[in-house]
Amino acid sequence: MVNVDTVYQRVLALANKEQRGYITPQEYNLLANQAQMQIFESYFYLKGIRDRLDPSPNPEQDETSVTEMLGKKLAPFQTIEEVAGGTMFPATVTAGTVYHTGRVFLNGQVCHKMSINEANRFKRSVRHISTSLNQGPIYSDGFVSGEDIAVYSGSSNQVFGGITVECFRVPATVNWTYVVVNGKALYNSSDATAQNFELHLSEEDTLVYKILDLAGIVMNKPGLSQLVAQKETGEQTIQNQ
Repeated sequence: MVNVDTVYQRVLALANKEQRGYITPQEYNLLANQAQMQIFESYFYLKGIRDRLDPSPNPEQDETSVTEMLGKKLAPFQTIEEVAGGTMFPATVTAGTVYHTGRVFLNGQVCHKMSINEANRFKRSVRHISTSLNQGPIYSDGFVSGEDIAVYSGSSNQVFGGITVECFRVPATVNWTYVVVNGKALYNSSDATAQNFELHLSEEDTLVYKILDLAGIVMNKPGLSQLVAQKETGEQTIQNQ
């Protein structure tokens, strides 16, 4: 996790250094959650790109592997959940709301997704549907209202038991809690409602600068956005060397 107070103090320090004013706790909490969700959502776009570029990742990947790092960043939000009645994805999990669903499994075996039309053609062909018993189960989006998926394995009869799905929940809502001492807001980590960022530690810098960027837009402080642009240009220069 990334400490919510560490990020706030860095944001304030950079904002004050640029003489762009004070970001209140209320403003910070609002922008912090927006920044966290933007970063979290970007993982799925990157995952889609990586899956297309590297559909069969090397199991011996080292610490420089983008795919492996992305997996670590998503791991805290990932669970395997039962598909209700074999057709309905869960809307919530123990830790929160489901944001996205991934792979579907039948008794632990990954199911291959097909379009509804492909699945219909597959079901009508005895030769093709029977091969799925050895090649792995298949599934498509639901054929009828109220069903998310339809799973088949070796038969044109739909399978309803033993089906699970990979779920990714949304991050917990960030909350920088405080007490006022001598007219100044001080972080109160003992407050039960205090909540750190759930993102990977490597995202601390990204959070700081994304919050500053959002502050520049939302609170009409263009100097903050300029600061972020300068920082990103510097990083790109280093990475391209």
